[in-house]
Amino acid sequence: MGESLTEEIKRAFSLPEIDPSQYSPLALAYIGDNIYELVNRTEMLHRGNRQSQKLHKDCSARANARFQAEAVLSILPVLTEEEEAVYRRGRNAAVVTKAKNATITEYHEATGFEALIGYLYLKGRYGRLTELVKLGFLNAVKETPEK
Repeated sequence: MGESLTEEIKRAFSLPEIDPSQYSPLALAYIGDNIYELVNRTEMLHRGNRQSQKLHKDCSARANARFQAEAVLSILPVLTEEEEAVYRRGRNAAVVTKAKNATITEYHEATGFEALIGYLYLKGRYGRLTELVKLGFLNAVKETPEK
């Protein structure tokens, strides 16, 4: 089997190895937000072919601070000490913006979740990343998105 996407990107651009714990929590959240979106969109797309507007609507229901806060709070009991520490660093980071439809607390929780996802992605722990996102989806979803 070929390289992971992360390894392929590092090789193609001659990027140095950097320990993800050396990144700021907001840098981890920055990449984690995008990885979360990629997982979300990939999962929705594979539920079945449908109009892009419907895909966007279904994905948007899970790509907001309120949903992510609910998801991360539901998975806290299964996090390792290392994962919880990364989450807390992200949650406690000094953010300068606020989500439109979420409280500041929910925004901080979501930032912590995104930092954790970014950390796991950069560590190459894709199985754990998808396990936690899936668990968060299942626990935070009140109804299954339509096909």
